[in-house]
Amino acid sequence: MNQHPRPEPVAFIDLAAQRRRLGKSVDDAVSRVLAHCQFINGPEVTQLEAALADFSGAKHVVTCASGTDALLMVLMAKGVGRGDAVLCPSFTFCATGEAVALTGATPVLVDVDEATFNMDVNSLKRGIATARKYGLTPRAVIPVDLFGQSADHDAIGAVAETEGMFVLDDAAQAFGASYRGRRLGTFGLVTATSFFPAKPLGCFGDGGAIFTDDAKLAETLRSIRVHGQGSDKYDNVRLGLTGRLDTIQAAVLIEKLKIFEDEIAARNAVADRYARGLGNVVTVPHVASGCTSIWAQYTIRLPRGTDRDGFAAALKAQGIPTAIYYPRPIHQQTAYRDFPVADGGLPVSEKLSEDVISLPMHAYLDEATQDRVIKAVRGVLSA
Repeated sequence: MNQHPRPEPVAFIDLAAQRRRLGKSVDDAVSRVLAHCQFINGPEVTQLEAALADFSGAKHVVTCASGTDALLMVLMAKGVGRGDAVLCPSFTFCATGEAVALTGATPVLVDVDEATFNMDVNSLKRGIATARKYGLTPRAVIPVDLFGQSADHDAIGAVAETEGMFVLDDAAQAFGASYRGRRLGTFGLVTATSFFPAKPLGCFGDGGAIFTDDAKLAETLRSIRVHGQGSDKYDNVRLGLTGRLDTIQAAVLIEKLKIFEDEIAARNAVADRYARGLGNVVTVPHVASGCTSIWAQYTIRLPRGTDRDGFAAALKAQGIPTAIYYPRPIHQQTAYRDFPVADGGLPVSEKLSEDVISLPMHAYLDEATQDRVIKAVRGVLSA
C-alpha cells in the first residue's frame, strides 16, 4: 500500500536562508574578532552602537547582553525599586514584568487593545489608579511594541507626562518599525530591544541594546553594564551587573543590519499576501494608522468556537508549524499572579490568549510557500 510522503516542513523562522544570503560576510566578521582577540568591548561593539544610532535616530546607543538586561539596566539607572509601581501590559512575554520585579518594584499589569494587541491607554489609566490604591508610587510605564508593531506612543506618553512617570519602550519585538514617521528608539525617555536569534534583527546568541537621547542616562547605563564601574574597574560607584554584548555578537549584527531594511520590506510583502489570502476566514493583524510593522510574528485570531489545538495539529500534519504567543497572559502565570492588575480586570488579554495563533513569518518565505500556508489554513477551517 502506497503511503503519501509527508510534506516537506516549512520553517517557522528560517535563519538558515538568511545565513546563505549573508554568505561569507558573517564568517569574515567573526574571523576578524578571532584574530584581534578583543572578545569583550572590542571595536565592533562601538561600531555597532554607532550604526544602530544612525539607523534609529537615537543620539546614544548602549549595547548589552540581552533584552531583559536592557530593561533591567534602565530601571536600575533610574533608581526604581521597592514601593514603586511600573505599568506593564499582561499580554506579552514575561521578561517585561520580570525586569520590574527583579528591582523590588511592583509590576502593575494592564490590558491591551483588541485590534493591535498593544497597551490599552484606558487600562493604563486604571492601572495607575490601582497602583495608588495599593500605596505604590507610579514611576514608569513599559509599553511593549508587540509582534512588530509600535504601541500608541503619543497617547501613552501624554498619560505618563501628566502622571510624572517616565516611558521605557520595550521594542524587543519591533526594532525597525516606525510610529508616525519615526523609527522606534526615539520614543519615551528610553527604548530597550533584544537581539535574540529569532528576532527580525537577531544575533547568534543573546544580545540587546538601549536607545536614548539622554547623555547622562547613557553614561550611567555604560557604568551599570560593567558592575557599576566608575573611573576604573576597581572603583565601583553603583550596583551594576555583567551586562555587556560580546564582540562576536556585535560583529554578526553589523553584517545583519546591512540587509535589515531589505528584510523588513520582504516581511511586509509576506504579511500583505497573507492578509489578502486569509482576511475573509480569520482575523488578520491590524496595523494602526501611522504605524509600520516589522512582523516579528504574524498572529491571527481564529473564528469563535475553533479548536485551536486541532487546527495546529492539522497544519502540522501538512508540514506547517504554528506557535501560540501567548497561551497565558503574565497575570495568570504562577510567578506573577499575586501582582496587581488594573481595576476592571484584563478581559482582552484573557480572550486573546484563547484564540491567537502565529503562522510562519520570515523574510525568505517565498510566494509558493506562502500560498501553501494560505491554502492549508483555509482548508482546515472549511473542513
